[in-house]
Amino acid sequence: MAAATLTQPAKRRRIKAATLFDHAVLILGALFMIVPLVMVFQMTTVPDVEIIKTGPSFVIGDQLDENFRKAMFEASGFSGENSGTNMLVNSFILGIGFAVGKIVIGMMAAYAIVYFRLRFATLAFWMIFTTLLLPLEVRILPSYEVVQRLGMLNTYQGLIIPLIASATATFFFRQYFRSVPEELVEAARIDGAGPVKFFVDILVPLSKTMIAAMFIIMFVYGWNQYLWPTMITTEEDMFTLVRGIKQITQVMEGNRIPEYGRANLLAIIAIIPPVFVVIFFQSWFVKGLTESDK
Repeated sequence: MAAATLTQPAKRRRIKAATLFDHAVLILGALFMIVPLVMVFQMTTVPDVEIIKTGPSFVIGDQLDENFRKAMFEASGFSGENSGTNMLVNSFILGIGFAVGKIVIGMMAAYAIVYFRLRFATLAFWMIFTTLLLPLEVRILPSYEVVQRLGMLNTYQGLIIPLIASATATFFFRQYFRSVPEELVEAARIDGAGPVKFFVDILVPLSKTMIAAMFIIMFVYGWNQYLWPTMITTEEDMFTLVRGIKQITQVMEGNRIPEYGRANLLAIIAIIPPVFVVIFFQSWFVKGLTESDK
């Protein structure tokens, strides 16, 4: 008994030390990611001249309101049409268009591969899947030429349509549809449900967690696009946030005072929507990638 009582406090001490170590690692990791964001935020609260003189610091200034007004509502550029609000709207259209388009096409392709008796369905799937090996840079020139010939430069259609085919979404939806019990398919067939009715009334509701997971991935992918919008958009009223921030930072190469406050505030604003999407769909995202029971 005495030995047992002596070992219990030592065990509790070991558990406590391990817990402290785990929390210390988590805190250091969080600080490693948060401190740069804090410094970026600090540069949005002080005049640009002070940043040039003293550099980044942790002293909060009083220029946040002024920089926010300039970032969101003050027009800039040659045409004066690329305000932060307009770029934010363009980014939302691009992100949502990417997400919705890739989900719809991915679901339809996976549905055809899994449920239709196609002779070369497996070959078609692997051909789609191997396109993951081809980055955007490989096919950007042919895609640009097609968009230009179709007259879709500086349009939302040109931004969204050429890139909405997604091998990733097709792969995940194919795996998800293959896990649907065969008895459910037979029951729907007995009840007289055709292919369209089965897809809309049964598969789509069953796939809501997977749809949410794909929406997060594809929205963030579309929101962060830089190369394709740079190729397609030459008119400033079609610039996205990522594209517009780059244009603002190009001032640093000239002899004008760089607009650190405006550019950094737009960078922070560009972070917020993807973070909210991830937080809002977090539980569905985990279920969509891990859940196997239907």
